[in-house]
Amino acid sequence: MWKHSTPGIPDELFERVEDVPITKEEVRVIQISKARLSPGQIVYDIGCGSGSISIEASHQVGSAGKVFSIDIDPNAVELTKKNLSKFQVSNVSVILGNAMQKINELPVADAIFIGGTGGETSEIVKLCEAKLKQGGRIVIGTILIETLYSVLNIIEKLKFSSIDITQVTISKSKKTSTGTMFLARNPVTIISATKI
Repeated sequence: MWKHSTPGIPDELFERVEDVPITKEEVRVIQISKARLSPGQIVYDIGCGSGSISIEASHQVGSAGKVFSIDIDPNAVELTKKNLSKFQVSNVSVILGNAMQKINELPVADAIFIGGTGGETSEIVKLCEAKLKQGGRIVIGTILIETLYSVLNIIEKLKFSSIDITQVTISKSKKTSTGTMFLARNPVTIISATKI
C-alpha cells in the first residue's frame, strides 16, 4: 500500500477510531528521522495507538528487522492490527498490556519510541534505558509541559548523550467558501537522545 522508502504516510490512509490517538504525519516523519533507523534493527513502539509509528518504522527496518508495538488499550491494539493488515506489514508484533511489565520480556532494542504512557513516562524511560543497546536511540513525543520536564530530568540522570529537543507546530491548509486558510494543530515536543 505504501510503496515509498521515505516516511510520511498520509494520515487519511490509516484506519481510525475515536479515542485512539495517531501521531500526525509531519510529527511522525520527524520522530522517525530522529531514531536514525537502519535495516535489521529491533524497535519498540510504546503506546502505539493507531500503529502509525510502528508501520513507518517497519518500513525503515525492513524484513530483517522487527518492531514490537505495545499498548494497554485493547482498542488501540485492535486498531494497530487493522492498520498492519491494511499496509500488509508482517514484521511487527503487537502486545496488549502495561509497558512497565512487558518491556522486560522483549529483546534488546536499537531504537525505542515512547508515545502515550498514561503518566508513567519517566518510569518507562528508565526501563527502556536498560533494554537499549549502546548507541541506541530513544525518541519521546510529549504534549504536556509536565511530561517534558520529567522526561528531561530522567534523560539527564541516565546520562544519555546527543540530547535534542524539537518542538513542532504544524498548520494544515483547509478550503473554505472564500479561499484557503491554515488551521493550527497542538504543538508536540520531541526529545531524542543516544545511549552512551
